[in-house]
Amino acid sequence: MRILIAEDEKKLAGFIQQGLSQAGYQTEVCNDGSEALEMAVKNDFDLILLDLMLPGINGFDFLKNLRAFGAETPVIIISAIADSRQVVQGLDLGAADYIRKPFEWEELLARIRTVSRFSGSGGQQKIKIEDLEIDIPSRKVKRGDTEIELTSKEFVLLEYLVRNANLVLTKNQLLENAWNMNFDPESNIVEVYMHQLRKKIDKGFDKQLIKTVIGAGYMLKGEKP
Repeated sequence: MRILIAEDEKKLAGFIQQGLSQAGYQTEVCNDGSEALEMAVKNDFDLILLDLMLPGINGFDFLKNLRAFGAETPVIIISAIADSRQVVQGLDLGAADYIRKPFEWEELLARIRTVSRFSGSGGQQKIKIEDLEIDIPSRKVKRGDTEIELTSKEFVLLEYLVRNANLVLTKNQLLENAWNMNFDPESNIVEVYMHQLRKKIDKGFDKQLIKTVIGAGYMLKGEKP
């Protein structure tokens, strides 16, 4: 697995590179956002670890341009910025995960493994519940004949709900599995995304698939064809 480390703190970048190399990963380091973007577009990386406060272009602009070039490389943001609005912005721009500095080394390795599993090609390629169909490789979503456009994080959340259809999923489970984030009782990130997802998936359709289970969590309820 080949990983690009886009981090301007050279000491931290060196620490991450050394640790990942010892864990068996191939790594390259870049300390400038513009140069990192050029490397990411021209080379075949399996994962990018991205700091937000980069010189050249910042991490948000890096993500915008990376996706504009059509690159689907998974990105894990590593940042000291803890504002939930910044977290949501990074995820909406296509990041697969967000880990705050300072972080525990084993946590970073676990998140890398999780993102690798989600971005792999294994498992069921198309899943259908009622008239809802999601195509995993192309990340296309349809209800009946209507195509639904989702952000990267909305898609990951929907995929997790569909794979666990008719099961009640707690807020903690959604954070750990769809976001790979530790449970923060003060965070409303799950509620925000579930509200957005429900508007896109259920609004205008006779049958509501996404259910709130009061005091327990959420579920996607429906029958498989």
